[in-house]
Amino acid sequence: MYKIVRKEILNSQVTLLEIEAPYVARKAEPGQFIILRVAEDGERVPFTIADYDRDKGTVTIIFQEVGATTQILGQMNEGDHLVDFVGPLGVASHFEGVKKAAVIGGGLGTAIAYPQAKKLHSMGVSVDVIAGFRNKDIIILEKEMAAVSDRLFITTDDGSNGTKGFVSDILQKLLDEGNKYDIVIAIGPPIMMRVVCEVTRPYGIKTIVSLNPIMIDGTGMCGGCRVTVGGKTKFACVDGPDFDGHQVDFNELMRRLSMYKDSEKASIERHQCRLEGQTNA
Repeated sequence: MYKIVRKEILNSQVTLLEIEAPYVARKAEPGQFIILRVAEDGERVPFTIADYDRDKGTVTIIFQEVGATTQILGQMNEGDHLVDFVGPLGVASHFEGVKKAAVIGGGLGTAIAYPQAKKLHSMGVSVDVIAGFRNKDIIILEKEMAAVSDRLFITTDDGSNGTKGFVSDILQKLLDEGNKYDIVIAIGPPIMMRVVCEVTRPYGIKTIVSLNPIMIDGTGMCGGCRVTVGGKTKFACVDGPDFDGHQVDFNELMRRLSMYKDSEKASIERHQCRLEGQTNA
């Protein structure tokens, strides 16, 4: 059993849970993920590791309530326990030889970009962080990102905080100003990652994206998380989640991500019906 030791509501849609998992925390690195179950009959759900503390033996996940399992997670509190918490899974990010980096997070992807920036900053790398959100009310981890970056740029679609516009606009401006990055890391909605990759492509800048397709077993056996990179089939759970963004087939990725929307909606409706049934009993 894995105890929830801290819960923090980051905004109306996003929750942080710090979970006691010493064996996972001992080996965890940025870029990796875990798979958890909330109960014996629960589904296996992957979450990218948002942070870890080897001394405390804890791992942090950050999530948005978009399905039945994340709704259940959102209702859990400090002191509650998860049945399974398996990891770390996936290939850890590698930053050898990097001296200057731009780390870009879009929306909830900021929670995944944060540990990347934190690792780079701890290595003495000059780090510019660009984080984009729809509006000021859903900004997360602003203080944490500021602490692990040389410069932090916040954008909002509506201009309610920071710069009005998109993360790609800020990146283009920085490149136009002559900033030379050894690596750009982009994590967020597929469309955002694709646009960032198109911005960096003419400059020949190595651009890493984190892919989170449908994932079931986390070992590559099910094939559910397959993606096409450089014309070859890869599996996000064992070959990634980090990939060369200039090689990713984003059109295929976005098609596959939309395949299960009806099933996800039905799952949420069944979960809500069960809750209402319990309330009426």
